[in-house]
Amino acid sequence: MENGVSSRPRAERARRAADVLRQQITSQAFEGGRLPDEHTLAGQLGASRNAIREALGLLRTEGLITRRRGVGTVVAQQRYGHSLDRLAGLAETLLGRGTITNEVRAAHPVAGVPDAVARRLELPPDAGAVYLERLRRLDGEPLSLDATYLPLDLGRPLLECELTDQDVFVLLERISGQPLGRADVAVHAMTAGADTAALLGIPAGAAVFAIDRLTRLADGRPVDAETVHIRADRLVLQATLHRGAAPSAP
Repeated sequence: MENGVSSRPRAERARRAADVLRQQITSQAFEGGRLPDEHTLAGQLGASRNAIREALGLLRTEGLITRRRGVGTVVAQQRYGHSLDRLAGLAETLLGRGTITNEVRAAHPVAGVPDAVARRLELPPDAGAVYLERLRRLDGEPLSLDATYLPLDLGRPLLECELTDQDVFVLLERISGQPLGRADVAVHAMTAGADTAALLGIPAGAAVFAIDRLTRLADGRPVDAETVHIRADRLVLQATLHRGAAPSAP
């Protein structure tokens, strides 16, 4: 280390500084959303001002920060946390964070259910299902695009409900008469295609989270197979993990 600054390549120091700053932005560590100046950040992070400048450039490219004349570097917009260690709908998670609305883009029975969806819901190939697609907005700005398949016996009554401001999980529990039990979740990082990007109000190729979730009732029956595309610039996926016994070898 020379003059308090690491001798590692500047690009590596910039990446590491960006990682720290990203975590601070996510945890809302900067009062008023305003970042310190480059000199202060360099001292705090043990990096050169050139490395800090590159780190800030990385975060600007990600859409996390912006520069305002007379103000300096500020967080572009608030990111909200969505917990993955509790079975809750996105609207439930964001309760109290702003006004949540849902634009219902599709809500109808379908006869031709994709084979993969039928297997997930444990339906016969010709059973049919209800398809529901909603564009969720937070304070008027697009946040997520949800595509859901439901068994007909639960989906048809759900179609008679008000879907613009109610969470599907709450409706499923009401209609089925039992609580939800668990869900299998897989999260993929992807770039938005032209159609998804247009609906979410982001540039084509921007980063999004794709969450595949299969939700079951308390008795184990699968009732909700969905794919949710979420703007990665507006939401952070969070979980609290507890270390248990290591799985035994097969």
